[in-house]
Amino acid sequence: MLWTIAAILLVLWLLGFLFDVAGGIIHILLVIAVIVFLLNFFKGRKMK
Repeated sequence: MLWTIAAILLVLWLLGFLFDVAGGIIHILLVIAVIVFLLNFFKGRKMK
């Protein structure tokens, strides 16, 4: 699920570069997606 959201945001981000479609919002969403991905990645690697 997380990979699907990340892929969609990546495509929208690239479209923002090419066509300037709501560029600012797409960049903010991409940053949020990267932060969420990193948080989930590091939470999953915790050793007990």
